[in-house]
Amino acid sequence: MIIASYELTIMSEEKVKEDPVKLHKDGNTLNELGKYKEAKEKFLRASELYMKANNFFDATSMLYKAGECDYVLKDYEKALEHFVESADLSFKKGFDRFGVSALEYVRDCHKAMKNKKKLDEVKKKIKEVKAKLAESF
Repeated sequence: MIIASYELTIMSEEKVKEDPVKLHKDGNTLNELGKYKEAKEKFLRASELYMKANNFFDATSMLYKAGECDYVLKDYEKALEHFVESADLSFKKGFDRFGVSALEYVRDCHKAMKNKKKLDEVKKKIKEVKAKLAESF
């Protein structure tokens, strides 16, 4: 009896491994249900796990989706953080088209916050990146 109880204690103390794909899917479901805060938390955790697994595309995607949740909630400052992080990682890893999409949301956040100076800077950056992408064809 004492040994069985000890084994149960050890098993209950073991951390269950989190699955980023499950978190990703759960986040999508919560997002579709309009539970944006809960969805955002799932997306952010999935992003962390994807980063640890060197799955950078899905990590950027989850940051982007977390930003969309904050954007819908009108928390433009937090949305901005997630979109900037998504764009930075996207450009660093060569996902330029995805990075442009994140920058367009960065632009929209600055517009919503009425930050004219930053808005103009982001518009210029988007234009430069799009021109660079057009040259590569």
